[in-house]
Amino acid sequence: GVRVDTHVYAGYNIPPYYDSMIAKLICRAPTREECITKMERALDEFIIEGVKTTVPFHQRMMKDENFRKGNFHTGYLNTFKMTDD
Repeated sequence: GVRVDTHVYAGYNIPPYYDSMIAKLICRAPTREECITKMERALDEFIIEGVKTTVPFHQRMMKDENFRKGNFHTGYLNTFKMTDD
């Protein structure tokens, strides 16, 4: 399943001093691969306008081979590359 935890709604105006967590997207599936595939689709369909989000970061992470294989650790984000540069 896919679940979104949030306090915002369609047409909600995010104030300039907003809490950076405006929504939490949660996916569950029988296997890691199925869950990642479900999350990829959910992120592709997730729409938040007017503020920058971490959606592109998470979309990129879902495609990362180390993440997909479960080869990550507490220092993973320090080595994760957002671009192909």
